[in-house]
Amino acid sequence: MAGEAPLLQADITINAPVAKVWALISDLDNMPKWSPQCRAMKSIGAVKVGTKTVNLNRRGLMFWPTTATITALDAQKKLSFLINSNGTEWTYELEPAGTGTKVTASRHAENGVKPISSTLVNRFMGGVPNFEVELVDGMNTSLSRIKAAAEGA
Repeated sequence: MAGEAPLLQADITINAPVAKVWALISDLDNMPKWSPQCRAMKSIGAVKVGTKTVNLNRRGLMFWPTTATITALDAQKKLSFLINSNGTEWTYELEPAGTGTKVTASRHAENGVKPISSTLVNRFMGGVPNFEVELVDGMNTSLSRIKAAAEGA
């Protein structure tokens, strides 16, 4: 649907080795620790490409479930999952940066967001442009939380 940005993205450099950062990101049970919107992300079976997850999200007083499918899992490099209800793909990419790790979080919607999702966002979440700003803010919050966990322990 017109109006959605095809790519939302944020990145951060973490003063920790790639293996340590990957261990935090690839453990899906950690997702609620990082994301201000995710309250649960549970995989159905071992985490690999094709694995389904069941998720619970929250924004203010609103809660909603989603499901996702792992679309990429390249150890210490990339984790991606497709949100089945809206057709967006969320990705964490890691790359060495000196003695640390650069992490890029992104939401891809090259084919647009499913119309029902855009309608709900427009009706209940302040409209697509405002919600996309909120999503990027959430990415930055998630990355800051991952950085604090990786550098603090």
